[in-house]
Amino acid sequence: MADDVASQIAKHLNLNIRGLGVSATLAINERSAQLQAEGRQVYRLGLGQSPFPVPGPVMEELRANAHQKDYLPVRGLRRLRDAVAEYHRLAEGIDYSGKDVLVGPGSKELMFLLQLVYYGDLVIPTPSWVSYAPQAQIVGRHIRWLPTTRKNGWRMLAADLEKLCAADPDRPRIVILNYPNNPSGTTYAPEELQALAAVARRYRIVLLSDEIYGETHYQGRHVSIARYYPEGTIVSSGLSKWCGAGGWRLGTFTFPSPLHWLLDTMAVVASESYTSVSAPIQYAAVRAFTGGLEIERYLQQSRRILAALAALFVKRMKTAGVRVARPAGGFYLFPDFGAFRKPLKRYRVSTSLGLCEKLLEDTGIAILPGSAFGRPERELTARLAFVDFDGARALVAAEAVAVDQLLDEEFLNVYCVNVTGAADRLVEWLHGL
Repeated sequence: MADDVASQIAKHLNLNIRGLGVSATLAINERSAQLQAEGRQVYRLGLGQSPFPVPGPVMEELRANAHQKDYLPVRGLRRLRDAVAEYHRLAEGIDYSGKDVLVGPGSKELMFLLQLVYYGDLVIPTPSWVSYAPQAQIVGRHIRWLPTTRKNGWRMLAADLEKLCAADPDRPRIVILNYPNNPSGTTYAPEELQALAAVARRYRIVLLSDEIYGETHYQGRHVSIARYYPEGTIVSSGLSKWCGAGGWRLGTFTFPSPLHWLLDTMAVVASESYTSVSAPIQYAAVRAFTGGLEIERYLQQSRRILAALAALFVKRMKTAGVRVARPAGGFYLFPDFGAFRKPLKRYRVSTSLGLCEKLLEDTGIAILPGSAFGRPERELTARLAFVDFDGARALVAAEAVAVDQLLDEEFLNVYCVNVTGAADRLVEWLHGL
């Protein structure tokens, strides 16, 4: 009997994970490392990892709390939860408290738990981060893709969300909104967020607002959709992108009171899976979310560098004939190489995966295919992460340039040489097709 049950469970799991491989972002990182070990010049523009170091005050707090060894509450250290709530309260004007916050080992794990405990469709705009859909597949949720276009900056339109929901108005749904967006770097204007919020309220959507890149908005003007739909929005954040601490694995979900039942259920599952997040990391994260002058300076300089690199790449690629939406934050671009379909056909390249493989083989530039982000295989789009530089060195150098001055190409050619070199190499390769 036990063997029969085990067999049925195994069969169910196999169905859910069939066709899944290692996350595309992790796979390209491993492939790049392999090529470098073979002596190849590789421009690592695949993995979306912050190039900047963890801010000094946060590092100091980690050292000071290295002795912390006890299990912490499954929902997270109360001081940290209070700090996260205050951070969002100050940013968005919403009266959050520590009771609204759940801390997990990365926002990725929290997203998985949310889908596990909430029975409903997952609505994902495309292009989207590579792990949303595989997570839904693993837990057996129905995925509804909501296509976007380059012309509207790869943004989800309220009219399209309305059309999808109106077809089955009572169906439970989680809608994911991620901005500044991975993979495009684009974001939403307040009026666009208000329109989306109106649709979400009309159909009682659970809105997961993935704002992990919020602090990387180039102008420091990120606005959460929770301002306009506070009762139904879960705000996802963490340390990985703006704080340069991806490997620390700490993420946060901030819930409105009407969704505390979801928080409570997720906490139950968390207690039976990861138990709690590393204690020293949680103590250090209190300092990160508390902020202060030194962290503000860190954010200001990192935004300047990322904005300058984005502008350089957009200019180079548009000059070469590549269509690309201008990013507003983060460290990504989502270029469309469709104008080169005819010359690429001579090399039997007709898919985004084939494009990326050809580019890596010819130039050593590692980027990810648009198909990994939910786009059609034959659409020649790709994600480019301009992160292959020494962020610590660039931050120090940027401090010496007046804040009201742009970081010019001369600066980038010195302190971000791998990225500017990749831009030159990419344009050269396109001209040679």
